Amino acid sequence: MSVLGNLGEEIKAAMKARDALRLETLRAIKKELLEARTAKNAGGEVSEENEIKLLQKMVKQRRDSADIYNAQGRADLSEKELMEADIIGAYLPKQLTFEELESAVKKIIASENATSMKDMGKVMAAASSQLAGKADGKDISQMVKRLLS
Repeated sequence: MSVLGNLGEEIKAAMKARDALRLETLRAIKKELLEARTAKNAGGEVSEENEIKLLQKMVKQRRDSADIYNAQGRADLSEKELMEADIIGAYLPKQLTFEELESAVKKIIASENATSMKDMGKVMAAASSQLAGKADGKDISQMVKRLLS
């Protein structure tokens, strides 16, 4: 996938289109990826899995900020954060629908022989690794709780 490879061209396109919000967001993505690449133990590379985690973190940060702005009555800032989250989210793999997530979690529960909430940790560990990038951790957790209770 390597998001960083396509980013340069997309930044140029945003500059030509004079799309300030998109340009700012793409530059933020590039900055985060470059920082991750040059981190102490990265070895100059960022795996696809780590790219996805980084992008998910950025989306979550923006959605959390939007919630805070909404609570403070700042709809203008909230809207900007949500638009940035959508732009970043476009670089993530397609997210699972509710039905697809439910089906995947049911398979994981069956493979782990889980029967009660006591097995939630075991199921969450398996689900988090198998569904990384395809579903939000909070959604996975809620589905596991719903299916195990």
